[in-house]
Amino acid sequence: MKKCFFTVLFALAALTANAQGRGIKIAYLDMNYILDKVPDYAEAKSQLEQKASKWKQELEVKRNEISKLKESLQQERALLTKELIEEREEEILFQEKELLDYQEKRFGPMGDFVTQKAVLIKPIQDQVFTIAQDLAALRNYDFVFDKSSDLTIIMAAKKHDISDFIIKKMSRAAKQEKLSSKELKNFEKQEAKEELESNPDYADRQKLLDERKSARDKKIEERKAIQEEKKRAYEEKREQMKAEREAKRTGTTVPVKEDPEATATDKTAVAPKSNKDNTADTKAPAAKSAAASKTSDAAADKTEAAKAAAEERKKTVEAAKEDRDNKAAQKNSSLEERKQKIKEQREAAIKAREEKLKKNKENKENKGTETAPAETKPTTTP
Repeated sequence: MKKCFFTVLFALAALTANAQGRGIKIAYLDMNYILDKVPDYAEAKSQLEQKASKWKQELEVKRNEISKLKESLQQERALLTKELIEEREEEILFQEKELLDYQEKRFGPMGDFVTQKAVLIKPIQDQVFTIAQDLAALRNYDFVFDKSSDLTIIMAAKKHDISDFIIKKMSRAAKQEKLSSKELKNFEKQEAKEELESNPDYADRQKLLDERKSARDKKIEERKAIQEEKKRAYEEKREQMKAEREAKRTGTTVPVKEDPEATATDKTAVAPKSNKDNTADTKAPAAKSAAASKTSDAAADKTEAAKAAAEERKKTVEAAKEDRDNKAAQKNSSLEERKQKIKEQREAAIKAREEKLKKNKENKENKGTETAPAETKPTTTP
C-alpha cells in the first residue's frame, strides 16, 4: 500500500512540475489482458493448472487419511493403553506436518506453482516492457501504467490503452521470423502505416483537418450560390435596360417585372399606365420621351453601381482566396515537418534494432570460435 502511495505521489509531483511546460502524455496497458491473448501462455497455463489440480487431489487424499486416523483413535481411545495412544497421536502429528510441508512445497510463496508461473510470465513481461519502452520513445509518452498492478486507476479513456497494439506487435514479431527479406520490407512498411494510424494524436489531428475541410467546402458552396444569384439578378437588370432602350427608340412602353429591391419611384416610373394615361401620352409625345430618358439615366446609374459593387466583391474574394492559400501552405509545411520527424524516429528505431541483432549474432559467432579449438586433437611427431 505504501509503495502504491509513493508511486502516485511521485507521478503527481512530476505532472505538476511539467504542467507549465509541454502537455503531459500518458498511456496504460493491461498485463492480464495481454497474457490471456498470447496463445503460448494460455497453453502453458492450462498445463500448469492441470498439475495444480493433481497436487490438490494429493493434498485431499492426505487430509482424508489423517481424518480417518483421528476418528479411529477417538473410537478406540478407551481400549488402548497410554503408550499406544501417544504413539498414534505422534503418527497423526507427523502426517499433519508432512501435509503442511507438501502444501508449502507446492503452493507456498516459493512453491512450485508460483515459481513455474513466474517462469511462464517472465519472457512475455520482458517482451511487453520492451515494446512499451519503444512506443513511449516514439510517441513521447511521459508515463505508461499497468492497469492490472496494485496501482488503482479509477477511470481511463480507451484511446490511451495500448494493450491491443502491444499484442499486435508481439504477433508480428513471431511472423517476421518466417518472412523473406522482400516480404519483411513490405511488412515493415505496413506496420509503420498502421502504427501511425493507431496513434490517437494522429487520429485527432486527421479528424480536425477533415472537419476544417468540410467547413471550408461548405463556405465555398455558399459563396458560389450567392455569386450565382447576383449574376442572375444582374442579367435580369441588363435585359430590362435593353428593353427600356428599345422602347425609348420606338416610343412604346415596356412592362417591367416586380423587383423587391426597387424603390417606389422606380415602380411608378415603370408601372403599366391606364387608358387615360395612354390617351394623354398620344396627346403629349414630348413629355413621354422625357420620362423615358429619365428612366434610362436612372438605369445607367444602377448599372454603374452594380459594376462597382461587382469589382469590390471580386477584390474581396481574391483577398480571401490568397489568405486561404497561405494558410493551406503553412499547414502543409507543418504536416511535412511532422512526417519527416516521424520517419527519422522510425528509421533510428529500425537501425538500433538491426545493430542489436547484428551484435547478438557476432556474440554467438565469437562463442562458437572460442569453443572450436578445444575439439582439435594434438598431433604426434614420428
